[in-house]
Amino acid sequence: MTRNTEHVSEFQLALRSFKKNRLAVCCAMILFIFYAGAIFADFLSPYSYRNEDRNYSYCPPTPVRFFDEGKWVGPYIYGQTLTFNEFYRRVYQTDTTRRFPVRLFVQGDEYKLLGLIPSRLHLVGVQEGARLYLIGADSRGRDLWSRILYGAQISLSIGLIGVLISFSIGLIVGGVAGFYGGWIDNVLMRLCEMVMMVPGFYLLLALRAAVPDDFNSVQIYFAIVVILSFIGWAGLARIIRGMCLSLREREYVLAAKSLGLSDFKIILRHILPHTVSYSIAAVMLSIPGYILGESALSLIGLGIQDPYASWGNLLSDNMSIVRIKFAPWILWPGVFIFLTVISFNIIGDTLRDCLDPMMKAERK
Repeated sequence: MTRNTEHVSEFQLALRSFKKNRLAVCCAMILFIFYAGAIFADFLSPYSYRNEDRNYSYCPPTPVRFFDEGKWVGPYIYGQTLTFNEFYRRVYQTDTTRRFPVRLFVQGDEYKLLGLIPSRLHLVGVQEGARLYLIGADSRGRDLWSRILYGAQISLSIGLIGVLISFSIGLIVGGVAGFYGGWIDNVLMRLCEMVMMVPGFYLLLALRAAVPDDFNSVQIYFAIVVILSFIGWAGLARIIRGMCLSLREREYVLAAKSLGLSDFKIILRHILPHTVSYSIAAVMLSIPGYILGESALSLIGLGIQDPYASWGNLLSDNMSIVRIKFAPWILWPGVFIFLTVISFNIIGDTLRDCLDPMMKAERK
């Protein structure tokens, strides 16, 4: 009697182990929601990132109501009027004489869905005469929820694109240095040490200072991606180089050499693929650094410039303790940065445990 045995790859084993960690799965769901929100930010946001009304500066969150005198009337909001108290402080009073229904799939600011399809359709909105602020407004009366969604497009994409560039450079440089050794290894490793020797944040500021001041926000975006990529590749290259020093002596590499494969193909097909388990975990652990780097540059005014939104420049309003005291909802971008960084770190740690055979052996 024969017994059917299922062949399970290393990736499938790692995926099964990952699913058993509920905290990592929750973090993956959080990141999925954040990236989905960034992709469809134009549709999900009630307003454009440029849409502003100075009469609603630092307007508090607008409560959405469903009942009126105990009767269900559907989602609606009351109008708000701006007044000043005896201390000349802004005070928003609720006007209960007018109700503004909250509708789904309403026409609003024009945009291009996914950058291609012209549309004016938004998920939620209200008629003219009122403003819907789900989590409050900023200093210029712009909807903070809409700007957080648009800011996610910048902050989250910079992490992915930057880590893709830096890890490609790091894998190639480390693979070449570890495979050839000798003077090539010495030259490349000394170059890596020179990059790593300079403190990351100061190198970030120095490279940003070299960017012309007349760049628009799109050019600044790509400049920041290149700057962050230049900083992050050296550490990975040194680790990959150490792994390749041992991998180049394996039997399958010697067999590939005897078959006449070129050095470039051996590095790409037989050496670098064996570093994937480490690289995947390292990528997940490195993305938060790119997000925080962009946020730091935008926070001090060297990154994405207003009116374009990023989570970093949204935090620039928090530089004053007075603003935080009277408008605490402006701290929401920091909450999103915190959740994103924590989620990436937890997923990276979990993937490292799932993909590391030594950790599996210790658990057994």
